[in-house]
Amino acid sequence: MIKRRKLKVEELNRIDVQEFKQARKIGLTVVMDNVRSQNNIGSVFRTSDAFRVNEILLCGITATPPQVEIHKTALGAEDSVSWRYFDETISAVNELKEKGYTIFSIEQTENSTSLSDVSLDNNKKYAIVLGHEVHGVQQTVIDASHGCIEIPQFGTKHSLNISVAAGIVIWSFYSHLSSDISE
Repeated sequence: MIKRRKLKVEELNRIDVQEFKQARKIGLTVVMDNVRSQNNIGSVFRTSDAFRVNEILLCGITATPPQVEIHKTALGAEDSVSWRYFDETISAVNELKEKGYTIFSIEQTENSTSLSDVSLDNNKKYAIVLGHEVHGVQQTVIDASHGCIEIPQFGTKHSLNISVAAGIVIWSFYSHLSSDISE
């Protein structure tokens, strides 16, 4: 049997906040559309740090750092990942579109694309929109998006927690777009 010793934090050789800010990011921005749970917000920050997301746009009722509840799950990632606040999600989406981003709402819709069928181009910039825990992504934001991505699910429930959905989608984008990032 192979012996496996758990690594200490110091042995993981992680970069610090300043190095993270200077490091190459994947071509992905995360938009949070009226996300009410600060724990979900913090988890999205932490996942975005792990996979070098370019930026998080916090919109509407979505809380902004500094907040104790965000920090509990972000564990400092709110300091490393760039973020901005917008009163209206549609304003954030329109700004990203003007900058050449392809926008995908993470939502179950007619004609949505399964995450497993999404094809990404390393030369393009993308944004994903994550919606409110109960109401999802606003219809006006869906209408302004280039498409909708649905995470395939095979159980009895029809949705996933936002932080879980974010982790799945961000990892999928990272696995497609990370070839330019030194690990």
